[in-house]
Amino acid sequence: MAHEMEQERHTAPLNRGLLLRLLKYLSPHKGRVAIAILLMLGVSVTTITIPYLAKLLIDDHITVGNTEGLNRIALVMVLLFLSAWVFSYLRGYVMASMGQGIIYTMRQELYGHLQKLSLRYYDSIQVGRLITRLTSDIDALNELLSGGVINFISDSVTLVGIAAIMLAMNPRLAALTFITIPFLGYMMTGFRMKIFLAQRQVREKVAAVNASLQENISGVRVTQAFTREKENLHRFSEVNRASYNAAIHSIGIFSYFWPTIDFISAVGTVIVLWFGGRWLLQEQLTVGEMVAFLGYTGQFFGPLRNLGQLFRIIQTAMAGAERVFGILDTVPEIQDRPDAKELPPIQGHVKFENVTFAYEGEDYVLREINLEVEPGQTIALVGHTGAGKTSMINILCRFYDVTGGRILMDGYDLREVTQKSLRSQIGLVLQEPFLFSGTIRENLLYGNPRATEEDMLKVTKALGLHGFIQEFPDGYDTQVQERGSRLSLGQRQLVSFARAIINDPRILILDEATANIDTQTEQIIQKALEHMLAGRTSFVIAHRLTTIQRADRIIVIDSGRIVESGTHEELLAQNGIYRRLYMVQFRHMSQETVLADESVS
Repeated sequence: MAHEMEQERHTAPLNRGLLLRLLKYLSPHKGRVAIAILLMLGVSVTTITIPYLAKLLIDDHITVGNTEGLNRIALVMVLLFLSAWVFSYLRGYVMASMGQGIIYTMRQELYGHLQKLSLRYYDSIQVGRLITRLTSDIDALNELLSGGVINFISDSVTLVGIAAIMLAMNPRLAALTFITIPFLGYMMTGFRMKIFLAQRQVREKVAAVNASLQENISGVRVTQAFTREKENLHRFSEVNRASYNAAIHSIGIFSYFWPTIDFISAVGTVIVLWFGGRWLLQEQLTVGEMVAFLGYTGQFFGPLRNLGQLFRIIQTAMAGAERVFGILDTVPEIQDRPDAKELPPIQGHVKFENVTFAYEGEDYVLREINLEVEPGQTIALVGHTGAGKTSMINILCRFYDVTGGRILMDGYDLREVTQKSLRSQIGLVLQEPFLFSGTIRENLLYGNPRATEEDMLKVTKALGLHGFIQEFPDGYDTQVQERGSRLSLGQRQLVSFARAIINDPRILILDEATANIDTQTEQIIQKALEHMLAGRTSFVIAHRLTTIQRADRIIVIDSGRIVESGTHEELLAQNGIYRRLYMVQFRHMSQETVLADESVS
């Protein structure tokens, strides 16, 4: 679905449905919209009035030497200019504040929806593109909603008002001025698709740049470790060059477009000067009318130019709307059923009944899994990389739904209970620990903000965290920085362990959770977990088989199927896959021990 969203149509016309959908975001701001429109109309009325006053000033007062009238009209014109300034200032403030409100609402809605989307959606979309949706695309939509719509109303009223006054003053000269309208119309419509495609290309290339930046900055350590800086720079140069070319192409279109609009406007002014000048000499036109007409001609082309700019804003907004609404219209794969029940406090009885699972199509990664786990048991999952161990964890947490069969938790089908009530009773520790920006305390209490200080300290002391945390000047209030970069990898993993335990889960899942921890720390954790896991059902994935010898049952998975099951001693006696895996690791550890002894001697 994410791929379908990214492969956008390059020939899509202006979408009225999307436009109407966007306009709904103005509903909560009806009062501000009305005030902004009134202020814009105030600016329009004062602006339209000034050229007519100039006509009266010249024809009725200057040419006849009426000084008193001259002063009075001049004062009125000053007041009109001042009023226009006040109206413009207030309009700008109202529209800007309204725009920020719209941005806030749209980003909240989009971010909230992203939180609901299933992991499958994130499997096939780049983070940089999502960031672009939340930033650049939302800004483009706001430009239309906060200014474009209101300016359209104001410019339309201004245009109609000016045209009416020009026709009333001198129909012939007005008709000559209107000759340029078809040419302006052609420019504003004939370039529609080119402008639309250019804007869409720019946004697509910017999204690609953001995605490349996000990936390469996140993987900078790997880049430097493999000395791939030059190659990465070359790859980034390609996407950056594509963005540059798209921007230059867009600039080229606008560089041609606006000067042409200005040229047509200038032609309209020359027509007024040419014919108006001849009629003035023939006394078919007064000096005041000539001056007023020149003023109205300049004002007449201004709204037309603005409407052309509005067209660009609309096209840009349409490109952004397709992407934003593409996300909002994406239905989360994992949803609570309308009749979903709240899963009560569980004992931890888990049962896989003939479970099959595939991430895509019929490419099954789990086949006919049947497994029953009693409350309080510790189950170890072992097997070669890609055997399906993590997939079992993913469907147990209901990050994905099973393709066939079912999983029962204390007799409840996971698909029949709410996700929140299920996951709130599961603690998960991953191989790659992820900490959020904030303090150590905030990360420890992330899953259970209501936990007491005593609860937190009990866990951190048992896991050996308390000592190193106290070494920081700010202790538990130490800022871990982005992704926990201030802490070592092992320290981050310890915090992840504690975070899961503080949440007091009934089921604890450890997915290679001790892979990045030294042996001594692992022994401390194993000893602490023996006490903390008492009464909890646990699933442990570990390549290091020495860490799971005390598990109540070891499940060996191969090619998505359970091929062996038993205790450590029972599986060694079977002389099967587990024994072969164990013996390979045992010989490897023995060689390391010998080498270590030789180095000491």
